[in-house]
Amino acid sequence: MYRVVTKQALYRRLFLYFLPLALIGILIGAPFVLLFIGAFALLLWHYHQLYRLSDWLLNQRSFNPPEGEGAWEQIFEGIYHLQHRNRKKRNELADLIRRFREGAEAVPDAVVVLQQDLSIVWCNQLALKVLGLQWPTDHGQRLDNLIRDPKFVKYMQAHNFAEALELDIGLVGEQVLEFRVMPYAQTQLMVVVRDITRLKQLEQMRKDFVANVSHELRTPLTVVTGYLEMMDADNMPPPAMWHKAHLTMIEQCKRMDSLVNQLLSLSRIEGARKQDKDKAVDVPNMLRIIATEANSLNQDKQHQIEFRVDAQLDVKGAADELRSAFSNLVFNAIHYTKPHGSIQVDWQLKEGKPYFAVTDNGDGIAPEHLHRLTERFYRVDKARSRKTGGSGLGLAITKHVLSRHDSQLNIVSQVGKGSCFSFSLPSNKAIVLEKN
Repeated sequence: MYRVVTKQALYRRLFLYFLPLALIGILIGAPFVLLFIGAFALLLWHYHQLYRLSDWLLNQRSFNPPEGEGAWEQIFEGIYHLQHRNRKKRNELADLIRRFREGAEAVPDAVVVLQQDLSIVWCNQLALKVLGLQWPTDHGQRLDNLIRDPKFVKYMQAHNFAEALELDIGLVGEQVLEFRVMPYAQTQLMVVVRDITRLKQLEQMRKDFVANVSHELRTPLTVVTGYLEMMDADNMPPPAMWHKAHLTMIEQCKRMDSLVNQLLSLSRIEGARKQDKDKAVDVPNMLRIIATEANSLNQDKQHQIEFRVDAQLDVKGAADELRSAFSNLVFNAIHYTKPHGSIQVDWQLKEGKPYFAVTDNGDGIAPEHLHRLTERFYRVDKARSRKTGGSGLGLAITKHVLSRHDSQLNIVSQVGKGSCFSFSLPSNKAIVLEKN
């Protein structure tokens, strides 16, 4: 705690300084001369102290003040304590700004702070990535000059931010961004940008799913309803027509039943699975049964199907789910390969992991379709898929089965040369046995 110099103390010091000079001056007969000399010496001393103060504030790097004398001691101490308080406040402010920036960087959205004229004041790192901004190059630039989309420019210049703006941005492929603008401080705006590409894709998938399910169920229902409307107790169709109608209705009812069962199966396997309940699965025996079914299904296509199975390789997992994954891949190859094609099924231990692959020499799949094949009801050729009886759910079920077994489906295809659908299960699921 430094001492405060009062007005009375200053007056007392001046009085005690000039009183001896006045008395001595009276004794020697020159009081005004001594008072002038004393005042001049006091002025020089004060100028010297001012010089020391100026030198300390402007030139010296030391935070500690020089040694003061007289009233200047309190002045130096007062300035020192004032600087100490200011430094403490600056540190607190810097810490507050640092925490604000850390919080802004932790936000999962891009954040840009603008002046009222839309010039950029600050942005977080995600804004640089999402909007393609450059910092500090774009500091002070108008945001509507950097994002030149007419829809965005019109939205920002209208200053009507009650509704969010959805904008397609082509910086990182197909991307949909949502812009929300809100007042910030008193004279600024905060723009929060969120990537909603995945939400839009999910929304579109949901719409496609509902539309496809409705279509898949409506088609067989329309067939069955049409035949039933033709029949009544008094006007039955001829035996030949009835036989055809009966077979068609049974076929369509089986199709609806298969579709519903696949939807139920897909809904069931999408849930969490307790892997501690996994049991040993005799995959070679399972593949022998699938081979028998495949040969029966292959009677019309006459493909050359080869199963290369390691008879000593079993796995731990859910038997019914794995059977669904294996059979979907094998049966798809039979359905979508041209007649008299070649199909090879492999079940081997590859790099210490159980490996399953189905390779065909069919038409192949164009690259733009590969990433969507596991979507529900997605078909490369819708007309051909319905002709073969496909529901568009097989690969979606396979994808979820593999996900529940810590694996994923790999698809390699080349148009005109064929496709290979494969996956590898974790090495800790492999069971290698010696079988007789």
